[in-house]
Amino acid sequence: MTGAGGPAVRASDLTVRFRSVTALSRVSISVQPGEFLALAGPNGSGKTTFVRAALGLVVPSEGSVTLHGVPVGEMALDARARTVAWMPQEESVGDNVPLREYVLYGRYPHARRFTPASEQDRLVADRVLDDLGFRDRKDVGVQELSGGERQRLHLGRVLAQQTPILLLDEPTSHLDMGYQLEMLERVRRLAHTSGVAVVAALHDLNLAARYADRIVVLHRGHVVAEGPSSSVLSPALLRDVWGVVADLKRDPQSGLPYLIPRLPTVDPVASEVARGLRIHVVGGGGSAAPILRALAAEGHRVSLGAVALFDTDSEVAVELGIPTATEIPFVPLGEEVRARNRLLMAESEIVVVAPFDVGPGNLGVLDDLLALPETKSVFLVGPSALAPRDFAAGAGTVRLTNLATRSRRVEDDRELLRAIASPPAAHG
Repeated sequence: MTGAGGPAVRASDLTVRFRSVTALSRVSISVQPGEFLALAGPNGSGKTTFVRAALGLVVPSEGSVTLHGVPVGEMALDARARTVAWMPQEESVGDNVPLREYVLYGRYPHARRFTPASEQDRLVADRVLDDLGFRDRKDVGVQELSGGERQRLHLGRVLAQQTPILLLDEPTSHLDMGYQLEMLERVRRLAHTSGVAVVAALHDLNLAARYADRIVVLHRGHVVAEGPSSSVLSPALLRDVWGVVADLKRDPQSGLPYLIPRLPTVDPVASEVARGLRIHVVGGGGSAAPILRALAAEGHRVSLGAVALFDTDSEVAVELGIPTATEIPFVPLGEEVRARNRLLMAESEIVVVAPFDVGPGNLGVLDDLLALPETKSVFLVGPSALAPRDFAAGAGTVRLTNLATRSRRVEDDRELLRAIASPPAAHG
């Protein structure tokens, strides 16, 4: 592989745009072999987008990403899989396969196509399972594990891949505190003893400070702080980026800094405004993606529904950490999902309707919108006429026409942002 001796991961002026929303703006980050880098930042800051760009799953609008000197987009998939392993925020376990078989998935990049796992592959998988505390459970089905155990198993699949680069997106989610510390200690030890470059997106600044060699803080797609924890962590950073007041302390044994959040002594009404509005977005098929990104970037508390799992809008919601009412793909919306969507709409201050396609399976979403109280602020984005997107024999158009009489229409996400910034009296 070319680029030996240089950074394992290098992003140069990396910019990623999704239509009119910029998720990352001129981000330059280098990670050396044997270094544990933590990406920190609030939801919507660009952490997951950076990880996906480093994997080659997101194409940069500008700039570049290289892995050991090779542009990631020029790497064949099998070469990429032998170079970088990825642990996403959420990973479906699929069928109820035994734990050993699941961990063996990580060995596929090293095997010849259509050949069974080798004895070496099985030795690697067994060693990983032993290290993670599954020594006596290797033949247990993955669906029999708790959420935290599955998260540890996902790490096992990644470790079995034995790549020189690890990309971890919120690896401590679903884990009890003890397992959070154990996982990050294991990852740090792997970096320092085996020369693996680790990039981990973490929400918890204190965990990042304790385990990472360096922290990069992202905010609205920009790098706002970078360096060791001793120089990055500060009450001002937590206030400016997360909107949280905190005291800075130091561990007397390690000397590492940590932050203790405290309740701010500010007017509660002003505090509520600072945290943004509660906005529910109704979409599907990618129609809501730019709206979700734009609202999240402005600091609003956003939810989404009802959409199918793995729908483009659903994927964006997962990336941004947005609560979502989701249904199994290719089936009509169930009553449980509709009830969840109604609850999210009821809890919101504003409901935004993206220009999504309507068919018999999701027609109930429009019925639930029409059942909202007249006092609820509703915005329709895009053309109000539904006919070209109505696959419900005209029923969708009739419902949207009725909804338009009590809603405010805006052209796109930019006009939406301007509209919701206006006084509440204008929202009707």
